[in-house]
Amino acid sequence: MIKADVLVIGSGISGLSYAIKISEKMPDAKIIIVTKADEDESNTKYAQGGLAVVTDFDKDNFQKHIDDTMRAGDGENKRDVVEMVIKEGPARFQELVDWGTHFDMEKDGDFKLGREGGHTENRIVHHKDITGAEIERALLATVNRSPNIEILAHHYVIDLITQHHVPGKELNAEDISCYGAYILDEKNKKIKKITAKITLVATGGAGHVYKNTTNPVIATGDGIAFVHRARGKVSNMQYYQFHPTALYSKRDGMLFLISEAVRGDGAKLRTKDGEKFMHKYDEREELASRDIVARAIDNELKISGDDYVGLDCRAMDKDKFTEHFPNIYQKCISEGIDPFKQLIPVVPACHYLMGGIEVDMEGQSSIKNLFAVGECTNSGLHGANRLASNSLLEGLVFGHEAAMKTVELLRQNSFNFKDLKAVPEWNEEGMRMIDEMVMVTYLRRQLQEMMSDLVSIVRSNERLELAKRKQQEIFDAVTALYNYSILSPKLLELRNLVNISYLIIKHSLQMKENKGSFYNKDLAKNIN
Repeated sequence: MIKADVLVIGSGISGLSYAIKISEKMPDAKIIIVTKADEDESNTKYAQGGLAVVTDFDKDNFQKHIDDTMRAGDGENKRDVVEMVIKEGPARFQELVDWGTHFDMEKDGDFKLGREGGHTENRIVHHKDITGAEIERALLATVNRSPNIEILAHHYVIDLITQHHVPGKELNAEDISCYGAYILDEKNKKIKKITAKITLVATGGAGHVYKNTTNPVIATGDGIAFVHRARGKVSNMQYYQFHPTALYSKRDGMLFLISEAVRGDGAKLRTKDGEKFMHKYDEREELASRDIVARAIDNELKISGDDYVGLDCRAMDKDKFTEHFPNIYQKCISEGIDPFKQLIPVVPACHYLMGGIEVDMEGQSSIKNLFAVGECTNSGLHGANRLASNSLLEGLVFGHEAAMKTVELLRQNSFNFKDLKAVPEWNEEGMRMIDEMVMVTYLRRQLQEMMSDLVSIVRSNERLELAKRKQQEIFDAVTALYNYSILSPKLLELRNLVNISYLIIKHSLQMKENKGSFYNKDLAKNIN
């Protein structure tokens, strides 16, 4: 058994900034960060556009950012949360700069500010088109200078340790406490029990529950799934945002993101035949919120039967484009697309989950001593649809709030670990002798096909009911597979994706009206 004061699950902006904050306040606290891939592999790393924060108080203000966030979230946001995040934003952003993150600057020393859909002002700070990767670099460098933080890469969480693991222990949901996690050390093929006074879940999104997503391969909803299995509260899973412009590919899996900032700088959407269409759906056209743009593209594709629409950058300034979006430009060229001579083929792809683990304004979940921050949570910031580039801001602000509350609890040191003594080590009991990777791959593909076909941008009652039945069949097959197969990250991811699909379908069926990113055609008269 490995003991820590704090166990952090995930190494993106939420988990790393949280760990740094605790390390600064409590240099004697033992902090362990576990991540299932390399230490720098996270959703944060792939955030292109930037971070939304008010820095130009001559043209912008907190109220405008608050109003934009509430409008994008279709009023389903918690206003007190929105106000807290946006008003704290500048201070948290400055800490990011102090930790060594570089952002693009104007010649006069001000930050270069981009604009994305749903924003009424330019307020997106960025580092070219690889903002997330630059933030990840700076945070990891800071973590690696902190002697009381240890990162364990390729360590995959199987389940949280709660009183459920104590033989004969009966629990009410409000009495559940977390004591750490059972973790698969992938390289050494060992299962470890890491105990902690406080555990943070910062595992990101679940994009690979669908065939096509902008998320990295690690985004399989792990944190939400194991909190759900531990009977923690999870909500708003029906709200899944599809990014309007992922680079079209005939291959399933992770698609390359064409940042919304490209449209913010003037790119226009057109059909394959070159016709503009966004004016038919919203007066803001290309700068409407993502749910509107994604549904518009989806509708145009259904009308035309085409596989993609085009993003027209041909009238844009080439020097400015290649300076701001060098990686997007190089990716297009590598795919044989010259964005200044031809349309960039784009399609909507699963991008960001607004729902997740329920947390309060300090990041505390419904399970005692368990915090959660970032995309794996339903914090109330995003409501029914996330405003572009608010996610990195959420990770910073909630990472700070959770860290401050964690420090307070650690200093109180009033933890009751009597139940922990009865928690057993992981026991395989001689089972799991079969390696069924063919079945794992097959069932994962079946799940993704079902979700993409039946529970996607536009849903219906009939599709959701069919999805519910299909999901149950896949769940039964995966449960049987889990009970006799050798544990592996792929099998554990499949188990988690099945839980995620169940929650998305369940919460979608409970919806009685269309809100934000959720759209059921049986609840509306027309697509517009």
